[in-house]
Amino acid sequence: MDSCSPQNRSCIVDSFESTLRRSAELNVDIASNPERYRLISGERPTGSLHLGHYFGTIIERVRLQALGIETFVILADYQVIADRDAIRRVRENVYSAVIDYLAAGLDPHCSTIFTHSAVPELNQLMLPFLSLITEAELHRNPTVKAEHDASGRALSGLLLTYPVHQAADVLFCKGNLVPVGKDNLPHVELTRVIARRFNDRYGRVFPEPQALLTSAPEVPGIDGRKMSKSYGNAISLSMTADQTVKMIRKAPTDSERTITFDRANRPGISALLTTAALCLGRDEESLAAEVGNGGARALKELTATAVNEYFAGHRIRRNEIAADPGFVHGVVRAGNTRASEFARRTLDEVRRAMGTTY
Repeated sequence: MDSCSPQNRSCIVDSFESTLRRSAELNVDIASNPERYRLISGERPTGSLHLGHYFGTIIERVRLQALGIETFVILADYQVIADRDAIRRVRENVYSAVIDYLAAGLDPHCSTIFTHSAVPELNQLMLPFLSLITEAELHRNPTVKAEHDASGRALSGLLLTYPVHQAADVLFCKGNLVPVGKDNLPHVELTRVIARRFNDRYGRVFPEPQALLTSAPEVPGIDGRKMSKSYGNAISLSMTADQTVKMIRKAPTDSERTITFDRANRPGISALLTTAALCLGRDEESLAAEVGNGGARALKELTATAVNEYFAGHRIRRNEIAADPGFVHGVVRAGNTRASEFARRTLDEVRRAMGTTY
C-alpha cells in the first residue's frame, strides 16, 4: 500500500505532524505564488451548514480566494444518496449552502460553485480510479467505517467507494490544494495515491494534491463530540439569534461551578469555551478564567452572545441573498457550466492517456 494505514496510530500522528509542517510551508508559497494553485473543497448537502463547516473550511476558502487562488466548491449531492432521509431535502440543502457561501464571502465571479450531479463527466473518472484501489484500502478508510457504523445499515457500494468519489471530485479539475480538517487527511492521501498510480500506469495527467490544514481543524459540537448534523449537536448558520440561544442553553454541562478548560474530563464545558473562543478570537483558558465561578449558566450566556455577535452580519447578508432565489439559482447554473467544461477537458485527456479515443 502506498500510504500509511489509518489503523496505525503512530503513522497517523506522524502524518498529522508532517502535514502541519507542510501546511506552514504551503501558506508561505501560496502568499507569494497563488497562481500555482487550484483549490477544490466542498460538502455533502445532507442538511444546513454549521459552525464546524464555517470555521473548519468556509472561512479558509474565502481567505484563499482573496489571495487570488482559483477556487472550486463542490456540493456533492450524489453522495447524499447514501442517506435515505437527507435525500428528500437535497435541493433545499444545496441552495441553503450556496446562500451561506455567498454570505460568508465567496464571490461567484472568482469561485466556481457547482453540484456533483450536474457534471456527469466527473463520474466517468470513477471507473479508471476504482481500478487503481483495492477493496481493503477502501474498508480501511476511517470515514467509511464511521459512516457505516452511524447508519446502522448494510454497507452500500456507494458508501464503500465514497473516498474514490472524493478523489474524482478533486482531480476532475486538477485541483492541487485541498483545505481540510484533521479527520479528512486520509481522503487527501488516498486521492494522492490514485493520482500517483494513474500517472505511473498511463502517463502524467494529474497533480498530487496537497492538504492544507485549516486554522480550526477540529470544531466540537455543543456536547463535546465532533460537530455533526447526525449528532444533533450543531449550531447551524441558518439559525436565528433566538434559536442559537436556545440551542446553547440545552448544551450538556456538569455540576462543577468553576469553569475550566479540560476536553477529556469536561467535554461540554470545553466545547462551549472553544465555540466562544473561535467567535471572539481568544483562547479557551483565558475565557475560562474570565467566567471563573460564574458556572455553566454564565458560560452559556457568554457563548451565545459571542456566536450571535460574530454572525450578525452573516445573517443580514444571508437574508438579503435568500430574498433573491433567482440569483442563487443562477450562481449554481453558471458554476455547473464551468465545472462541466473542466471535466470534459480532463476526461478527454484521460481517454487519450488510456488509449480509449475512437
